[in-house]
Amino acid sequence: MPATIRDIKEKTGLSLATISKYLNGGNVLPENRVRIEAAIKELHYEVNEIARGLVTNRTRTVGVVVYSVESLFNGTLLHHIGNALRKEKYGILICDSCNDEKIEAENIRFLLNKKVDGIIVVPVSRKARFLKPAQDAGVPVVLMDRSFQNAEFDCVRIDNRMAAFRAVNILIENNHKKIAVICSDSENEYTGFERYKGYLDAVEQAGIEIPAQYRKLGNHSIEFGQKSMRELLALEDRPTAVFMSNYEITLGAVMALNESGMQCPEDISMLGFDDLILSHLLKPQMHMVIQPMKEMSEKAVEILLHHVRNKGKKGKKEDIPVEVIMGTRIREGNSVARLL
Repeated sequence: MPATIRDIKEKTGLSLATISKYLNGGNVLPENRVRIEAAIKELHYEVNEIARGLVTNRTRTVGVVVYSVESLFNGTLLHHIGNALRKEKYGILICDSCNDEKIEAENIRFLLNKKVDGIIVVPVSRKARFLKPAQDAGVPVVLMDRSFQNAEFDCVRIDNRMAAFRAVNILIENNHKKIAVICSDSENEYTGFERYKGYLDAVEQAGIEIPAQYRKLGNHSIEFGQKSMRELLALEDRPTAVFMSNYEITLGAVMALNESGMQCPEDISMLGFDDLILSHLLKPQMHMVIQPMKEMSEKAVEILLHHVRNKGKKGKKEDIPVEVIMGTRIREGNSVARLL
């Protein structure tokens, strides 16, 4: 039969109030803490989170909603978020929005019904209305990777526009003037929109005119990257370099290059996004934009748990939403040729 709080009371001789205070995260005398922890270990006591949640109105669970669990980028974020939450003794409840705004809204309602203490979202939507139920319920929300205009939510992300600008400038500095871009749809997807603007900033600043057939805008997918690269390689006047705006597109583009029999960087230079598994398998090694994914995840958890722990405190002024913008770096490889 599982041990109970009364078993700990008998073992330690302490009051139920003191033991309960410790179990709920309160401060107790150091010597009492030692006695309680020793009893918990000896008795193999496990906290009944459901029962504690009824008392404290907290479940020590955080919901995380991502646009697709198929994305290795999201999988990596979930890994780091889970580790950060585990260190704080919080559980994680993961929801997949399947790149569908309707499912994303359903996920928020599902998590609220599960009484999560807070929610981290890597959104599909470009507007915040799907988060209104969380606002109404007073459940803290932190966005990752993508932000909303005029919305009152904390966000942790990179400067996507500047990251793309710096990446394309690497190609320009290597004397490339025929630079194509394969990017997720700039009208429907926040990161694609910002990275496409960064691409345009770089080529316009350099005075380079880019033909329409060099601009490939579409789905955030391996298939789109593959299809677009095939089309670029088939052009009579093909580009000398391609900037690819996310991991899935980069993977698809590399697959198309391998199918074609052409070589990188001899036939075409390539610069991609996100230092995940792909960049460690390719020869030559790819030039890649590197996001600080571990640091982003830890910061999102830190901000969220700050709100959870301060929720409902008397006299506390409402925090002004913060947007934490982290820097990126470019990991140089051998995929960019210098033209004469």
